[in-house]
Amino acid sequence: MSSPPEPHGHSHSHGPAAPVSQHLRKVIAAVLIPFAAAVVAGLVVLWPGGVPGHERSGVGFDRQTESGRVVRVEEVDCKDVNVQPQQPPSADGSQQQSPGGDERAGGVCKRATVEVTSGKDSGRRFEEVVQPDAPRQLTTGQGVVVAYAPDAPRELQYSVTDVDRGFPMALLAGIFALAVVVVGRMRGLMALVALAVSFAVLSFFILPAILHGSNPLVVAVVGSSAIMLIALYSCHGLNARTSVAALGTLISLLLIGLLGSVFIGWAQLTGNTSDETGLIHGLYPDIDLSGLLLAGVVIGSLGVLDDVTVTQTSVVWELKQADETMTARQLYRAGLRIGRDHIASVVNTLVLAYAGASLPLLLLFSVAQSDVGTVANSEIVAEEIVRTLVGSIGLVASVPVTTGLAALVVSADRPAPGAAGRPRATASGRRRRKK
Repeated sequence: MSSPPEPHGHSHSHGPAAPVSQHLRKVIAAVLIPFAAAVVAGLVVLWPGGVPGHERSGVGFDRQTESGRVVRVEEVDCKDVNVQPQQPPSADGSQQQSPGGDERAGGVCKRATVEVTSGKDSGRRFEEVVQPDAPRQLTTGQGVVVAYAPDAPRELQYSVTDVDRGFPMALLAGIFALAVVVVGRMRGLMALVALAVSFAVLSFFILPAILHGSNPLVVAVVGSSAIMLIALYSCHGLNARTSVAALGTLISLLLIGLLGSVFIGWAQLTGNTSDETGLIHGLYPDIDLSGLLLAGVVIGSLGVLDDVTVTQTSVVWELKQADETMTARQLYRAGLRIGRDHIASVVNTLVLAYAGASLPLLLLFSVAQSDVGTVANSEIVAEEIVRTLVGSIGLVASVPVTTGLAALVVSADRPAPGAAGRPRATASGRRRRKK
């Protein structure tokens, strides 16, 4: 008898999972219910109750901001507002006056009048001078974000810090949600609900708990487990197939946490490699930044893990439904052959995602003509390498782990009494009966 054809691809539009016996449901419940109870207990024990307060430093993202609007823009001579466009640096790094410096100094600047539209000073206006070579130019009617410095002199308390991107961002989010619902229908709608729940867990539990000083790894594992259970069961239903995918995801997350803990410590990665982490450390010195890095590895790997484990579990289930004579070993081998295709594309996706996020940094190293060893040894790049490799190892391991669990569960299923002699109707059998 020839083996059934192997489905390929990464589609998740699977049909409803075949029901399993009462015995198998009890076995799965005996494993998952204690795990879910432990996650709920972790949420209760570690629940932070909000972000801890602090006195604003006025640096970077820790500034008080309000909304504003540009009400008028006029052109002025840069000399009249005591502004000189910056000259390009010389080879030794010092500023040099170019031969046409006098002409450049007399360039045309823009003086924008900005009105504060939120907060206690709503309606107050101030002026902002924009140089002709500034990367961000202001136009009349444009929405802006203004920073407020209460300790500065009154005329310098407000300044434009960014533009208001609310409408295009909201429009893009609406297009995304519409596309997901139109194509995915009810599953797409549930995926959006799961996405909202994920952001809620991240915003109200994971981030505040870390700021309160809880262990970042423990918080990340508890929060990620909660996100995983809610997302999987809301999108794929409360059934044995989803439960197996949840178990495979959990085992892979634990492996990622273990490997990340070992290699982040071994490589002596501090996690303090950016202005943002430096600011966080200054505001909350008790936070373990290396633990924060590890938490980021765990959370960042979760989304791709869900994709792999759900696909592999569904593959095994479909293979068993196509040929009920397949043994656990045959199911595992067939599922693993399909999983190898998934591994190749998913690992490449993860690596390219991290490389794309770090592209400006990689360009700087390219300009400096640093060799590969020097680049890889720098902490800021080593963090991304460890993050990528640890996450990829977890993804690779999730394929045989989840495939093996699914094969064992499907093969161990006991049919209900009286159902042993009733073969499941196949598509060909239904066609013959119709004829």
